[in-house]
Amino acid sequence: MKHSNHLQEIKGDVHVRTIEEDATLGLLSQPRSIPPKYFYNATGSDLFEKICETKEYYPTRKEDEILTQYSSSIIDQVRPVNILEIGSGSSVKTERLLHACNTVDCFPTYSAFDISGDALLAAKTRLEKKFPWLEMSLLLGDYEAGFTHLPRVDGVSLVLFLGSTIGNLARASALVQLRALHGYMSSRDYLLLGYDRVKDERVLNAAYNDQQGLTAAFNLNMLRVLNSRLKGNFVIDGFEHSALYDTDKQQIVMRLVAKSNQKVKLKKLSADFEMQANEVIQTEISRKFTIETMGDLLSEANFNVVQTFSSTDNYFSLALATCA
Repeated sequence: MKHSNHLQEIKGDVHVRTIEEDATLGLLSQPRSIPPKYFYNATGSDLFEKICETKEYYPTRKEDEILTQYSSSIIDQVRPVNILEIGSGSSVKTERLLHACNTVDCFPTYSAFDISGDALLAAKTRLEKKFPWLEMSLLLGDYEAGFTHLPRVDGVSLVLFLGSTIGNLARASALVQLRALHGYMSSRDYLLLGYDRVKDERVLNAAYNDQQGLTAAFNLNMLRVLNSRLKGNFVIDGFEHSALYDTDKQQIVMRLVAKSNQKVKLKKLSADFEMQANEVIQTEISRKFTIETMGDLLSEANFNVVQTFSSTDNYFSLALATCA
């Protein structure tokens, strides 16, 4: 079996905005915002790994619990020829499914699709040691640019979209993503989608305000990213972290709040603007779902939920769906 360390670059059809375009749109107008994808420079990625280990931040653990418990039945039900993972990152959770492949004697290929070439190469090295049978394709690209040019595999594909990433998208954007996925998938394919559940707001607020202050550091690091990439002069100490659950919208809203009046210059954009004390920059939303609201969203994107797998406390769920 030939193994290649070849990264296959996936071209997109949809224009993905640059940080300059996002900042022009989001920071230079009211209300101010910047998309959460810019959190993940080296420092941000490192902080996020640490956040996942805090006692307050449950989603990663809960999703892993579900995969540990149900991977064998999922693989046995789907019998995929290929597993395609959207935003695969370090492919750590995928290991649960690959172990299950051993158990139920089903040996699919694995296509990992991610924006980070380093993450893809590291995952390949690790997984091929653990699963000698595994044939892995490394697909380098931004899933926001669409799925039109992703290679297709004959036979059933299991498409993974894990980590409650869907919750970071406003409903309209989530529909665009899911419909694009639907357009790529065949009627025989399955989607396995991870999502965080509506629950006691104290649990939700604690998850984004851990006692060690890691989420606060992660949020404030966004200003360092903007300073470095846009030649900005944000004063990090001039802002504080805020994350609160909005019960009506069923979402956590994460913001950076100015502690005092600020004059901000972004040399790369030849722009400057003033921020008043208590003015905010929204950095992330994290939507929470019930089984019903997720069912509605998937149904609107032309998917049928075949089965829902949940953690024992119903904090987190995976929806297994087919194309309607």
